[in-house]
Amino acid sequence: MNVLVTGGAGYIGGHMVLALLDAGHRPIVFDNLSTGFRWSVPEGVPLVVGDVGDYELVLRTLQSHKIDAIAHFAAKLVVPESVADPLGYYLNNTVKSRSLMAAAVAAGVKKFVFSSTAAVYGNASDKPIGESAPLEPLSPYGSSKQLTEVMLRDVAAAHDMRYVALRYFNVAGADPAMRHGQSTANATHLIKVAIQTALGMRSHMEVFGTDYPTPDGTCIRDYIHVSDLIAAHMLALNHLDQGGQSLVMNCGYGHGYSVSEVIDTVRRVSGKPVEARVAPRRAGDPVTIVADSTLIRSRLGWEPRLDDLATIVEHSLRWETMMRERNLKL
Repeated sequence: MNVLVTGGAGYIGGHMVLALLDAGHRPIVFDNLSTGFRWSVPEGVPLVVGDVGDYELVLRTLQSHKIDAIAHFAAKLVVPESVADPLGYYLNNTVKSRSLMAAAVAAGVKKFVFSSTAAVYGNASDKPIGESAPLEPLSPYGSSKQLTEVMLRDVAAAHDMRYVALRYFNVAGADPAMRHGQSTANATHLIKVAIQTALGMRSHMEVFGTDYPTPDGTCIRDYIHVSDLIAAHMLALNHLDQGGQSLVMNCGYGHGYSVSEVIDTVRRVSGKPVEARVAPRRAGDPVTIVADSTLIRSRLGWEPRLDDLATIVEHSLRWETMMRERNLKL
């Protein structure tokens, strides 16, 4: 299968490229390299440098590479940034996704896997959160993804297209073989920030609020290993390839850890101190976000293999250490 991977030079999309290669498929990477890296694209994999909002370039790419399916990862994804720049997020995540879908329809691409987010739920009362929970995003980031889901639903109803939208929870870790990992210099993900602090790359880190209604006062999140997440994408792609119907599914483990628990795990796994300073709450941060993953387990047979916070941290630490050593040599 020829699969266009938008954002395929980035963190999660890059892992999808590896999984497609491992499965014998042919990935084609489409990335504007604003946060992705040319060096991360495996040798022999075509890389089209461009913006998913460039309808003509996307259409030519779909046609020239005879694309069978699209895996759409390209997006902006920092919640506080989206609060400060809502128009930028709606342009990048929603308007440009609309252009991508239009090109897909024109090119006759019938299979679409979409990288959505648990941020569509907002501060949901359900614990854990099922797919039928009300969608009440707290940030423009979450709203931009929700709107894209709506467009996909309507496009699939009007045209010969089927899709799977996967609502991610908190993605972390790195390829266990260390072929790929989170490489963005200023990434805001908690585990990466804590690891960089442990390695002395940051003097300290901040904990945004310790007065939430949780056992230790810090927010709780469902952390999922990137390799388990990508395994879900591959199952979704196979589901569509076998004629399966459109689906919207959560992708998380079903249990969470607080910010303080994550920092303690980084300290334990790294064997190093992590200075964490209390800072005010951030706009758009829900208290607790934990997935009900019953649907994806039952419909796609998804069985996560790396459901262990220490393992996630250990893989992230190995990757960060490797990247640090690489950068010091440059």
